[in-house]
Amino acid sequence: MAETTYLPGLEVRGSDSLDSPRHSAVVRITHWITAATFIAFVVSGIAILIAHPRLYWGETGAVGTPSLIDLPIPFMIGHSGWGRYLHFLSAWIGVFTGSVYVLDGILSRHFRKDLLPAKADLTWARIGRIVWNDLRFRRPPEEEALTYNAVQRLTYLAVVFVLFPCIILTGLAMSPAIASVIPWLRSGFGGQQSARTIHFFVAVALVLFLCVHIAMVFLAGFTSRMRAMITGHNAARKEPS
Repeated sequence: MAETTYLPGLEVRGSDSLDSPRHSAVVRITHWITAATFIAFVVSGIAILIAHPRLYWGETGAVGTPSLIDLPIPFMIGHSGWGRYLHFLSAWIGVFTGSVYVLDGILSRHFRKDLLPAKADLTWARIGRIVWNDLRFRRPPEEEALTYNAVQRLTYLAVVFVLFPCIILTGLAMSPAIASVIPWLRSGFGGQQSARTIHFFVAVALVLFLCVHIAMVFLAGFTSRMRAMITGHNAARKEPS
């Protein structure tokens, strides 16, 4: 077998592993709920942003005050009531779903077994090779596509434990009610408008991750990857002869 960049315990050996469980029920359910919630996040976030497409730094920022960034969006000041309501609702659904996923991942050792890369994989040579193959849209062999490589593992860990917590905390920091109870949360980000600006850039990073994620799914094999995330198995079960 050619040298791989995968954890030894997760290397595919033999055709029987093609029919082995790939994703648990909790992972699959939370994945699809998060996907739907994220779409609602993006749609409602765009509606909120269109109402005031300017970013500031510090505690305050409004029309007539110097802005940090003027986004190339038509300035349509208004009250995006439905957008804020949907954003708030999606946020709490996302927090609950994410908490279930993280708790299950810790208890089932999903993060340790499936997402924590081996030390041998954390070399510039191996990571560079993976990135170079991805940039060339080179489809990995089936035995390698059945598990996560080191770059995917690191990316997923960063999304779960860095980006999502950051977007949740910055969202809470923008809430006057939360800030009145936990003032250090807002001040820790440099003020309400600073939290909003950070919130925006983290959201952009998550959207970029989603685009790359979808591209990699198509590259690795859309049908088999979708089947794995819906049924939990890498390949359709074969009927006994």
